[in-house]
Amino acid sequence: MLTNNKNVLTWVDQMVALCKPAKVVWIDGSEEQLNALRDEAVSTGEMERLNPDKLPGCLLHRTDPTDVARVEDRTFICSRTKDNAGPTNNWKDPKEMWAILGPMYDGVMAGKTMYVIPYSMGPIGSKMSKVGVEVTDSIYVVLNMDIMTRMGKDAFVQLGDTSNDFVRGLHAKADLDPEKRYICHFPEENWICSINSGYGGNVLLGKKCFALRIASYQGKNEGWMAEHMLILGIENPQGEVKYICAAFPSACGKTNLAMLIPPEVYKKQGYKVWTVGDDIAWLRQGDDGRLWAINPENGFFGVAPGTNLKSNPNALHTTERDTIFTNVAHNLDDNTVWWEGLDKNPPKHAVDWKGNPWDGTTSTEKGAHPNSRFTAPARNCPCISKEFNNPQGVPISAIVFGGRRAKTAPLVYQAFDWAHGVFVGSIMASETTAAAAGAVGVVRRDPMAMLPFCGYNMGDYFGHWLEMGEKLGDKAPKIFNVNWFRTDDEGHFIWPGFGDNMRVLMWILDRCEGKADAVETAIGYEPKPEDINIEGLDIDLDTVKGLLNVDAALWKEDAKSIEEFYAKFGDRLPAKLREELDGLKARLDK
Repeated sequence: MLTNNKNVLTWVDQMVALCKPAKVVWIDGSEEQLNALRDEAVSTGEMERLNPDKLPGCLLHRTDPTDVARVEDRTFICSRTKDNAGPTNNWKDPKEMWAILGPMYDGVMAGKTMYVIPYSMGPIGSKMSKVGVEVTDSIYVVLNMDIMTRMGKDAFVQLGDTSNDFVRGLHAKADLDPEKRYICHFPEENWICSINSGYGGNVLLGKKCFALRIASYQGKNEGWMAEHMLILGIENPQGEVKYICAAFPSACGKTNLAMLIPPEVYKKQGYKVWTVGDDIAWLRQGDDGRLWAINPENGFFGVAPGTNLKSNPNALHTTERDTIFTNVAHNLDDNTVWWEGLDKNPPKHAVDWKGNPWDGTTSTEKGAHPNSRFTAPARNCPCISKEFNNPQGVPISAIVFGGRRAKTAPLVYQAFDWAHGVFVGSIMASETTAAAAGAVGVVRRDPMAMLPFCGYNMGDYFGHWLEMGEKLGDKAPKIFNVNWFRTDDEGHFIWPGFGDNMRVLMWILDRCEGKADAVETAIGYEPKPEDINIEGLDIDLDTVKGLLNVDAALWKEDAKSIEEFYAKFGDRLPAKLREELDGLKARLDK
């Protein structure tokens, strides 16, 4: 046993009695134990070792072809009332859900090993960290949790011998039956259940399940925030670092921004960018009254396709050792991996993500699944912040929201104040591209990029944001909105994006420090076009003016769509947000 905590021991005994495994292994996090598990996974064919010279310590895994992504329609919030889950979540009554799950878990691990994984979300010893215990029948889960969390006996030290404040996670692969796949959250009981999946997003229960869905509910009750945000630091030539949190829906370049490489104009002056997190931020008010953030994770669970030396060299270098690749192509010539968008040389002698022989030079099928992944340790990242493990976290100067809008949202604008900033975050949206199912150009609202991850009623979530602002007062970070995706009439992106997004972040930081002017518009404060540094870019001042243009007619159209979206929340929508919408309409009419 790794702990004397009676609450943990009792719960694990109950899970053993329910799932009836042949044996139980407590994961202590030691390299010796992990190596034995790697050897076992390789010997059974569950994983393959990759080239020890080119990719030392790296493993390849394939999931079942029916089990390759998060399943929103099989993901439930099981709160006591439907109203507490709200209109944006799938809800089921906890008693009903247990009646479905109980029989499925009964004896599900017969003849298998149950692994008991203690883990900490956040640095060991931090007041901001939380502990989870996941039981699973999957070595893949153990090895991924080792990368993604602080896993092992130290997590029990963090928990202590008497606390009952740990998140219980029960995972069983069962038959991988998609019809019986459930990912269920019981926020009021600190419970997560996952069955019939082996794919990371559904089974690494520390990730979205705990760090966002359960933690967002805990944060509401305990006065902090769990957000779907990257955290990055920008260091100036004098060595001072300012930190930004930013939220983007998927396909908006979040990981690229988190690991941004400064453009030449800033690099030669001595500016540096540091990654604290690429996906999740936990935010609390510090003793000094400011908002501080930690990244609760310990690794990156990144999408492989499209990651390359041009789009994100830091992410690519992060995967070069001790990484688990899932559902990518296996290059048999040198025992390495490949995916679409890595380079222009697909391997001829390969195995595709389904395990079939694949010749990338002639095949019309993809070698890697579009949602194939790498699980890589944060310590590998060339630009990882030296504050990554700081138990205090980092102080946040600015919060940035962003979406993908072809014409409506300008390149950047600042909210008038915190409440207006909450409004700006609540109306965040992206327009569907050809890659997404359905029609092109449909506006999808994704408030604070939390739509799939908020563990309770989103109307109450907006209310919690407003409360946090009151608590922070004049120490609250300033809030901004960015849009890298404005297009010309032919549909081409106007702004260069990638590393050049730093040019916009620099204006944002100057605003936070009172060093830059702004122009008041109907939607918020905008930069003067000449205050965006375009040195070395192939665009002129008139282009920047165009990127900052606010088209009142388009915004009036947008206001109608916001009205419809808000209607979903009924009286759970804070009155303050209705006021903000009315204020926007009035300003547009002027």
